[in-house]
Amino acid sequence: MKLNHSIPEVNLPSVVTQSPSRQEVWRMFDRIAPRYDLLNRLLSFRRDVSWRKKLARQLPADGQLTALDLATGTADVLLTLFRENPRLKFAVGLDMAQEMLKLGRKKISQDSSQPPIYLIPADALKIPFRSGAFDVITIVFGIRNVLDVPQALREMYRLLKSGGRVLILEFSLPERRLLRSLYLFYFRNVLPRVGGLISGDGYAYSYLNQTVETFPYGEEFCQLMIQAGFSNVQQINLTAGIAAIYQGDKSG
Repeated sequence: MKLNHSIPEVNLPSVVTQSPSRQEVWRMFDRIAPRYDLLNRLLSFRRDVSWRKKLARQLPADGQLTALDLATGTADVLLTLFRENPRLKFAVGLDMAQEMLKLGRKKISQDSSQPPIYLIPADALKIPFRSGAFDVITIVFGIRNVLDVPQALREMYRLLKSGGRVLILEFSLPERRLLRSLYLFYFRNVLPRVGGLISGDGYAYSYLNQTVETFPYGEEFCQLMIQAGFSNVQQINLTAGIAAIYQGDKSG
């Protein structure tokens, strides 16, 4: 797949250039926790469900697997991993937002398969596990919220076993001019209003579009992964490029 995401600037809407603060952003997620899953489905037109399934199908092909999900929220990613991969032995989810974790624990306890998933509060920049502890590390719509993205990527690399894989699902910006214009209009004008109305927190969904527009994507993000040590780095575009899965392996 071609990693070059550069596109003509002519007739494209300008993007936000000032990035909002990520300091203690978990407090914001605690505030919107009760409506978080509902808004994910509503505002993505349920595309978030198919995106997580696609990510779950990118796991390494061989052997029994252990997984770590960062910024796990309400555990949707981990539950999807278990439904799509019978080879998973157990998984751990980390998040600083305690209210999100409470909802995640409730969902896990109500799942009929009783998957061995453990949720703990922890920072993605200071992960409390030994090096080489996991076969798979995932982070979905969370990497753009960390304070130090290169350090977070280095932590993921440290925690992976040799031959392990990182899978990062994040929003992106479409390359096609018309689609990009429509996407930015939706992100700037529709999503913040609907999200604020339902969640009761207008700032949270204005923050979303600002972080998406200011976060590195495409080839630029792939280069950050390579600099952190990952090999076989690739980008898998989803739904005409409004989101992407970034995949990298730990060789050697």
